[in-house]
Amino acid sequence: MYTLENRIDPIGIIDIGSNSIRLCVYDLAHRVPVPLFNEKAVCALGRGLGASGRLNPDGVAAARVAVGRFVALCRAMAVDRLDILATAAVRDASDGADFVAELEQRCGVAIRVLSGAEEAQMAAMGVLCGSPDADGVVADLGGGSLELVTVQQGAPGAHVTMPLGLLRLAEASGDDRARAQELIERHLAGIPWLGEGRGRNLYAVGGAWRALARFCIAQTGHPLSVLDNFALEADVALRLLGLAAGQNRKGLERIAGLSRKRIPGLPLAALILERVFRAIGPSRLVFSIYGMREGQFFRRLPESCRVEDPLLAICRRMAERNSRFPAHGDELLAWMAPLFPVESAHQARLRHAACLLSDIFWNEHPDYRAEQAFLRILRLPFMGVAHDDRAAIALTVACRYQGGDDIPALAQAIQLLDEDSVRRARVVGLALRLAHTLSGGAPNLLRQTRLVAEPPYLVLEVPAANPAFALDPDRAFDRLARTLGCEALLVRRLG
Repeated sequence: MYTLENRIDPIGIIDIGSNSIRLCVYDLAHRVPVPLFNEKAVCALGRGLGASGRLNPDGVAAARVAVGRFVALCRAMAVDRLDILATAAVRDASDGADFVAELEQRCGVAIRVLSGAEEAQMAAMGVLCGSPDADGVVADLGGGSLELVTVQQGAPGAHVTMPLGLLRLAEASGDDRARAQELIERHLAGIPWLGEGRGRNLYAVGGAWRALARFCIAQTGHPLSVLDNFALEADVALRLLGLAAGQNRKGLERIAGLSRKRIPGLPLAALILERVFRAIGPSRLVFSIYGMREGQFFRRLPESCRVEDPLLAICRRMAERNSRFPAHGDELLAWMAPLFPVESAHQARLRHAACLLSDIFWNEHPDYRAEQAFLRILRLPFMGVAHDDRAAIALTVACRYQGGDDIPALAQAIQLLDEDSVRRARVVGLALRLAHTLSGGAPNLLRQTRLVAEPPYLVLEVPAANPAFALDPDRAFDRLARTLGCEALLVRRLG
């Protein structure tokens, strides 16, 4: 029997798209939209819409089955808040209203058909859910439409929706590349605000572009296969988009991890993104795995959750579930702060994340603890984290568990970091190791000690009268001191 123990506020979101219908169930009690359940059915409702003006009859039959199943699953999962959203195909089809009315009656639900503006804004909110500081233009490609919307200072701005979805454009162009490019450029030419994205970021959203990210990762030999926040500088992005647009099926089938269902549409998806990129002129291309569904989740969140930092929120949640003493993370952050008298807000955020995660792998086998910590953090469903930041957090926690350079994946991920970032990660990791050695991970003990760099010494003061500090933390302390270029000095404080 399915239960929702520890799930306080589940929400189900069914996205009726032009190509697929997907159900995601999330927990609104937490800031991060990690799906409790995720299933997709490919129905191709929008196939043939351009020519007939109506929904694909075979797709309608498949959609009845898919939506019926998804609604039944939500009821079985005790989901009492179910949002069903329909997008471009249903919005534009002459029989879309009849299709919606039939589903509502059949399943006993309400379905909301999004306008183009609502679809664009919801995609932008999805990107902002993952990256609150996103700045530039969000491009969301579906089967029936392409939405563009600006994002700045935590909010969506100017937006447009165009009939340039993969299914619709392929049919309108007769699968002719030159004709497709002409149609894309004709629509883009009529958008007066596209120049606002110049020199900023272009965020690519949608399943077809996630597949394109896999292609780009394979072509560049990027050491991390995580799709979210995979970023390319403008010149590299344009080269790879042009390469992908010219690929044949045989070449794409050689790409590891690339969905076979995505291969036929990938060259056209690359062409669309390449033309959008040239029209806007951004400095970087950033792939996002968060879009319309996550935008709806974000809009539903209580304000107290929405304002949380998504990275620290998920780290804190993991600490609450897996650490021996969850409150210890914040104490660690404050205890080692004297080692970093000058640090940016960004550096402090990564250090805080590492402190929160520093004890969640305590029950792994000691021989593999550092490696397991490194690999899991490198691949965790973090939000709002660039790949170099993800590598820095993973390296930090590996060093907390005395991880050395003998971990093969560690050497790869270090390619994402500059020399100063590697050194900082090691310092934070070794400070965490020293802290856990001193306190055993228990809360409130570190407050009785003091750690400060006073060159040429790294000074550790402990109360002489407290037997909890009777050990000599020689190895952990000495290693941290050497990394800082100091000599370790242990002071047992009287009184």
